[in-house]
Amino acid sequence: MTSIAPTLQSFFTDRLVRQRQASPRTVAAYRDALRLLLGFVHQRTGTAPERLDWTDLDADAASAFLNYLEDKRGNSARTRNVRLTAIRSLFSYAALQHPEYALLIQRVLDIPPKRYDKRNVTFLTAAEVDALLAARNLRRWEGRRDKAMLALAVQTGLRVSELTSLDCDDVTLGEGASVRCEGKGRKHRAVPLDRTVQDLLRAWLGERSGKRGEPLFCTRTGRRLTRDAVAQRLAIHVQAAAEACLTLFDKRVHPHVLRHSCAMSLLQAGVDTTVIAHWLGHAGVRSTDAYVHADMTIKEKALSLTAPVTARPGRYQPTDKVLALLDRL
Repeated sequence: MTSIAPTLQSFFTDRLVRQRQASPRTVAAYRDALRLLLGFVHQRTGTAPERLDWTDLDADAASAFLNYLEDKRGNSARTRNVRLTAIRSLFSYAALQHPEYALLIQRVLDIPPKRYDKRNVTFLTAAEVDALLAARNLRRWEGRRDKAMLALAVQTGLRVSELTSLDCDDVTLGEGASVRCEGKGRKHRAVPLDRTVQDLLRAWLGERSGKRGEPLFCTRTGRRLTRDAVAQRLAIHVQAAAEACLTLFDKRVHPHVLRHSCAMSLLQAGVDTTVIAHWLGHAGVRSTDAYVHADMTIKEKALSLTAPVTARPGRYQPTDKVLALLDRL
């Protein structure tokens, strides 16, 4: 066994868990990235992972691995950069343990992250949200659960991991109604609840009859819903809602879109971006800037402030259907 194995073990047990107190999700993400790296180098060299040395994990091998992620596994540039972050973290730790490989390690650390095009923020309008929440079959137990769950997601902007980790005692109803959750970076926050969501949760909690510490949203057997289960249930209801709201046919709706929809509704209501950042549990206001760019109504209001006083308000509308067709080409 080479020096990689003890260094790898101490990286997880000492650096990540003890020193950095990394969350279980971070540990799992780093584990998966490094497992993929060792498996790739094993296939490339024919050397078993326990016999690999640092010379087998040089910059050329790391770069080839990153290319393999994109070309063979179909990973996006964003995923590639996440895997690179795990590799960098290990090699930064290894630099302290193995100064004899300082040059090799530095070359790996010098691999830059890849730039990528940022996607536009997808969100649901108020009409689309109403259609989605009205698409439930309330005669079924799952339908009543899903309506309470998705209404809570749209109003609070919880991440899907925060939504599925909620327990029955995390919800406070009545005076000062709110929901408490633990977000990224172990940041705890409480988000207020409006009257409509309170009524849905009150009815659901009465039917759920869950005890303290039991999952708020569960299966019929009492197990906590998974991320994939939430995505599957959302897809079913979006498909049903699209029959009443045709604009949903053109949108790819996943659970994070509900979080975007919450942010956009707050922004369009005139809520300051600093408040929205705290509401959503963002690390900083910069994460909220994407919603400002996505909101066309805010840009139109800014444009109206600079328009001449003689200009007619509103968007340009062609007077002829043929001209309108040509303008859309």
